[in-house]
Amino acid sequence: MSSPRIAIVGAGGVGGPFGSALARGGHDVTFIARGEHLKAIQETGLHVDGARGSFHLHPAKATDDPASVGPVDYVLFTPKLWDVEATGMFIKPMVGPETAVIPIQNGIDAADRLKPILGEGHVMGGVAAISALIEGPGRIRQVGGFQHFTFGELDGSVSPRAERLKALCDASDLDATLSTEIVEALWAKFVFIVGTATLTAATRQWLTASFEDADLRAALMTVMAEATAVGQACGVVLPDDFPDQRMAFAESQGGAWIASMAADLLRGNRLELPWLTGKVVELGREKGVPTPVTHALYAILKPYIDGTPEGSPTG
Repeated sequence: MSSPRIAIVGAGGVGGPFGSALARGGHDVTFIARGEHLKAIQETGLHVDGARGSFHLHPAKATDDPASVGPVDYVLFTPKLWDVEATGMFIKPMVGPETAVIPIQNGIDAADRLKPILGEGHVMGGVAAISALIEGPGRIRQVGGFQHFTFGELDGSVSPRAERLKALCDASDLDATLSTEIVEALWAKFVFIVGTATLTAATRQWLTASFEDADLRAALMTVMAEATAVGQACGVVLPDDFPDQRMAFAESQGGAWIASMAADLLRGNRLELPWLTGKVVELGREKGVPTPVTHALYAILKPYIDGTPEGSPTG
């Protein structure tokens, strides 16, 4: 059997470390990137630094032209949530009859948004547990030591392609779980990231601040409770004590980090707010579930959706 070909769409805080781990495991990995980041990867490779150590992937295969790559076996799909449809169209030359595309993003609807573009049978579900960002062209900085990849078929089956991907991860430095409950796993991540992203963005502080201050801690717990209630109303099996479980998980990871949405806010970049905090508000409204605290924080952050507003007193 030939070695599987893997494309990493986006060499940022998720795609960079995950793709590098697979490449270091000896697998055929190509990064789809752009701009100065792409140029740096092509010329000097990809550097990943952080709490898990530092490594330098060089040479690294990278391009901005999916057609030059051709059909691959797996696509790890990691663009920002506002770019799902456009990027889905962009990568179609890499999607052959047997290609599996695994969106690995913070929201809960990327797979549903990709199905009409790529075909339902091509799309799986994926969840990343990692906090990292592009520090500069060709350089990724990981904040915190946690790094895990959960994936699976959306119908809960265990397919040969899923088992093969698990074997690829096991042969690399990429901790991975093949899940038969990937929808629940997506919601588990969603509840966690909506809480942590919303609070670290709203406070512009490490998550530690939301652990140590009683009022912020209550706000974080309430946002996660509201997201949990929305998930339950959508038919997802989530226990009533799920916010407590998510808080325990957050504290177990340490609090000296910020979510990617907070990092984008601090850099004046566009935010994934509509697909995270805003999605809870939207679904809560549809399902008749009150989300007053999440709604208030969404409104507070809303002026920054498209980046720091021109003429803003915050600069």
